[in-house]
Order: sequence, then structure tokens, then C-alpha cells
Amino acid sequence: MKNFKIRVAIAGMGVVGKKRRLYIEKNTYFELVAICDIRFKDALHNEKGIKVYFDHKKMIKELNLDAIFVCVTNDIAPIVVTESLKKGLHVFCEKPPGKDVQDIEKIIEIEKKFKGLKLMYGFNHRFHDSVRKAKSIIESGDLGKIINLNGVYGKSKIITFNQDDWRKKREISGGGVLLDQGIHMVDLMRFFAGEFNEVNSFVSNSFWKYDVEDNAYALMKTKLGIVAILHSSATSWRHRFSLSIALEKGALILSGILSGSKSYGSETLTVIKSDPFNDNGDPSETVYKYNNDPSWEDEVNEFADCIASNNEVTHGSSNDALETMKTVYRIYCSDSEWKKKYNLVI
Repeated sequence: MKNFKIRVAIAGMGVVGKKRRLYIEKNTYFELVAICDIRFKDALHNEKGIKVYFDHKKMIKELNLDAIFVCVTNDIAPIVVTESLKKGLHVFCEKPPGKDVQDIEKIIEIEKKFKGLKLMYGFNHRFHDSVRKAKSIIESGDLGKIINLNGVYGKSKIITFNQDDWRKKREISGGGVLLDQGIHMVDLMRFFAGEFNEVNSFVSNSFWKYDVEDNAYALMKTKLGIVAILHSSATSWRHRFSLSIALEKGALILSGILSGSKSYGSETLTVIKSDPFNDNGDPSETVYKYNNDPSWEDEVNEFADCIASNNEVTHGSSNDALETMKTVYRIYCSDSEWKKKYNLVI
């Protein structure tokens, strides 16, 4: 396997595409041979040793590729994924998998026809050290079973930093802060607690008044009775991330998350061990602080390993993408006014 090489291209060279490139080029299996971005059409763009395209169709057709990273807008992503699978390429696609549930359902039908190909979606929060530590504690059973979860993921506004304004355009994005950012919290709640079959919600765009939500509030429950409260917000005025998990013998509190912007605060995991009948409300606590974000690199490396070793995708599979999108749409559709306003279906 030492000389095994995966010829890979990137479709979409925005902020995320550029970040993926850093770790693609570090991975010993990957050989980056081409990049593509529609903006290259109107700008002089030269890459030594790497082919440059502004049309992904031409890139896929002309090159002998093994895999592709899809880092384009939500309306285009399902198209590029479908075309790449049909061309026989392994595909890594950023979240969300499309604008709606139907997008990922159609992709899965295509995927079934190409069983040897790997399809992975970018839910990189699963690869943060605080999340992996919390998952290992839960799976150990030391703190008992999960009782409930309470998560807040907030942005200062809909458009932050130098993001393009496509995120506020429903015809391109398909949704607002819940679909763009809150989907990570939905995925983490599924990751820890399983599937939510009961959902109640309130969804609003009353502050920023764009055609997409700026706040979503959800109360959800699994078949086993685990309850989750979620708030996805674009009116936090500062970037926020927190997830509290109550268990039978303690709790886990994930606070802050390391990101490229460094704006969500320090990433910590507080582990609370409790004897609810004897500790008088003052249990012991251990705080773990994480200073590095391995999530982007580890996620890229896992995709490469899945291809090289022919392993199944275990994090960010198409089924993960489907179930997470279904949960997002249950939140949308549980608000009857929001569902009617945008004619939404699951």
C-alpha cells in the first residue's frame, strides 16, 4: 500500500475547499491533480502541476480521477455528487447533502448502483477531541444511560465574516441557520442519543427577515425516552456552542468548539460524576481543555483510509446524512406555519 495513490480533485475552492486542500495534500494516499471553481472563469488562476477548471463537468469528463471532494453550494452539491458517482468516483461532500431530504434520498438510490464506491459527508464535529472523549465515556457505561441533552449553537448573525450571501437565499441554500450550522448539533445529538421520532418546534425569521430561518427551537424525544432541547440561532450576537448531556450518574458538558475563526471560545469537556442520592448537589468535576482541532485532518484521513482499505464509512455515511436531514426537516415541518409558508415536506 506504500505507493498506493488516489487521484483526487476538489470542486469548489471557497473557504471550505481551501481548508480541505491543506489536509488532502498532507495525506500520503491522496494526489491532488485538479481544482475547480466557477469563479475561476473570470479570474486569472494558475496552479503549477495542478489542472484548473471552472466547469466541474469538464473536469470529471477529462481527467482520470479516483475521488472528488465536493465543496460547492447546497443547490449544486447533489448534482456534482450524482455525476461523480456515475463516473465511478469516490465522493466526499460537505454538509448539508442538499437543499432537502429528497436530494439525499435520490443520491442514495444512485449510490446503491455503485456498491464499491465510498460516499462520505463532512460532519467534522464528530472528529473533535471533546466529542470523541464524551462518546467514549457514554459508551463505557460508567455514568449510566443518557437522560436528556440540551444544545445551543449560535452565530452572531446570518452572514458572518466574509461569507457569500448565498446562505440567505432559499433558492440556493434551502434553509438558514439550522440547515447551515445547526445541522452539526442535530448530528451530534443523533450521534449520542440515536434517532428522534417525536419533534416539536418553533421556527422563525422574524429578526433578519431573510427568506430563511434565523432561529429554530426544537424539543425532541427518542423511542427510548431520551429528550433533547435544541436552539439554533443567528441572533446570539456572539458565536456560541454548548451541549449538556445528563446521565444517570453524572453529566457531560461540551463548551466551545475550536474552529477556523477561533470565535467560539475554548473547547472544553466537563465530566461530572454524581451519586444523586448522597452528594448533596455538589458532585466532583473534571475539566478537559483542548488546544488543537484535529477534526478536518482526521476526517480527510478517514475518507482516504476507507478508500485505501475498502472500509465502510462509519462517520458521515449517506445514512447519517439522510437521518440528520430528516431530523432537520422534522423540526421545520413541526412548526405548522413554517411548513405551510414554504410548502415543506419530509
